[in-house]
Amino acid sequence: MSGRGTERTPLVVVGDALLDRDLAGTADRLAPDAPVPVVGECAERVRPGGAALAAWLAARDGREVTLVTGVGDDPASRTLRELLDPWLTVVPLPLTGDLPEKTRVLARDRPVVRLDRGDGRAREATRQARSALRSAKAVLVSDYGRGTADALRDALAAHPPLVWDPHPRGGPPVPGTRLVTPAEKEARAFAPADGEPAAGLRAAARDAAALVRDWRAAAVAVTLGARGALLSYGEHPLLVPAPAAHPGDSCGAGDRFAAGAAGLLADGALVGEAVEGAVGAASAFVAAGGAGALPPAGAEPAPAAPDTDDPHALAARIRARHGTVVAAGGCFDLLHAGHVGLLQAARGLGDCLVVCVNSDTSVRRRKGDGRPVNPLADRVRVLRALACVDAVAVFDEDTPERLLADLRPDVWVKGGDYAGADLPEAALLQEWNGQAVLLPYLDGHSSTGLLARAAEGAR
Repeated sequence: MSGRGTERTPLVVVGDALLDRDLAGTADRLAPDAPVPVVGECAERVRPGGAALAAWLAARDGREVTLVTGVGDDPASRTLRELLDPWLTVVPLPLTGDLPEKTRVLARDRPVVRLDRGDGRAREATRQARSALRSAKAVLVSDYGRGTADALRDALAAHPPLVWDPHPRGGPPVPGTRLVTPAEKEARAFAPADGEPAAGLRAAARDAAALVRDWRAAAVAVTLGARGALLSYGEHPLLVPAPAAHPGDSCGAGDRFAAGAAGLLADGALVGEAVEGAVGAASAFVAAGGAGALPPAGAEPAPAAPDTDDPHALAARIRARHGTVVAAGGCFDLLHAGHVGLLQAARGLGDCLVVCVNSDTSVRRRKGDGRPVNPLADRVRVLRALACVDAVAVFDEDTPERLLADLRPDVWVKGGDYAGADLPEAALLQEWNGQAVLLPYLDGHSSTGLLARAAEGAR
């Protein structure tokens, strides 16, 4: 088997696999015999679903993955095995009935109807499955309520998983699970009713705290869609907002979140760090088009999974969708309101914003000894934390021209304190029909001014 990573901790995924199918076409008329849309020119896309999607996404992260799931010899099971074979190892449990299939009919990438068939359930555990769990370094349970987690509950209780992604039709996570990841509606259904009316974040916080106690879990992260996730250890929850809100297809985002959190925990991250990383991964997943935009699952995997923070890969994805790539540059040594206003305005000009930031040596050449005040790693981390920033790229030269020639943004943004003659990048942008623009700069705000006022205050 090829395409496996060797540097990341191997992961065992336990859960219920599905076969997902999209029939995507266009609809511009209603049927003559009923007021329903006619979806024509359908193209079929088949991919792993349920726990198989979570396992496949973890494998695409460059991780060695073993999936313990119910599969049979029905056509859907055989198709799923073919899709997964290049990527991961499947440990099968006997299945009663056919593998469940979920088919979405989409018109212009918007769901019109979903068709479900197949009622297969995992019948019982096997010696091979128990052995896989005993030797597992890290376990993710992706419970879709079709028997796999129940069949292995005793083995999971003896080796509590890092992450349990629950389903209303499934059982509770085993005590000692490090992180449970229900969606907001699932948390509301799982949590005991206490009669106190609540909504929004207050309800999510109350539900999460109750579930930490009832499930005897170390932590519960309630996923909130475009709002991010709410992490609770029993009280005083931590809200982890999404980097940006994306209106795209959210199908599979929960699996992307669970796989990301499990992988980070397996590699040694703290729970809060894992949730933050998983929110970012799920947000990027939706921005890229969700499960419906994934490449064919049966294709041989590339040697390494793409970095979701790679500015060049981001720009390529946006261009492939005929979107607008915006770039802005600067030292961003002491981030202030002027910087933030500029970057927010720049993000509004297109579909993504890449910030090109000077390296430490580049800043010293421009600003002199004593600068930057904040080293590159800190400056990049602060920039990436801004909701308006989609990626950060670093350049070591005096100007970002070489970096821009690689990124080829549609729009290049500088603050209004630059005169037109001070934009050497403007001529470069014309080579690919890009446009350099100036945006108004918030008067009286600069890193140099901040340092001067700080020094004056110290005296």
